[in-house]
Amino acid sequence: QVQLVESGGGLVQAGGSLRLSCAASGRTFSTYTMGWFRQAPGKEREFVAAIKWSGHGTYYADSVKGRFTISRDNAKNTLYLQMNSLKPEDTAVYYCAATPSVAISTTPKGYAYWGQGTQVTVFS
Repeated sequence: QVQLVESGGGLVQAGGSLRLSCAASGRTFSTYTMGWFRQAPGKEREFVAAIKWSGHGTYYADSVKGRFTISRDNAKNTLYLQMNSLKPEDTAVYYCAATPSVAISTTPKGYAYWGQGTQVTVFS
């Protein structure tokens, strides 16, 4: 069982940066593949980025590639998402998710555990 709590969301001007954090409870965090998803009003939840347990395998949605960086600190049981060059279309609730699977999944069904989400709003 893994419990996830996101933080770091907020209001930011287009072109700015934010860093999201996801604190995980449980001693198995270091063995889990982790992901970030986001959901805008009226839209489906979409994949943003994912990282393997070791931190050496990452995958990004095309829409954020080159602007966002996913990372993890297994000693601190924390997942991060550094978001740079933010755009208004990045506005959404951002969720972190965890799966015991070693493979990266880009669909919500691939993740067993979810946080409550943190709001990111980008204004122009």
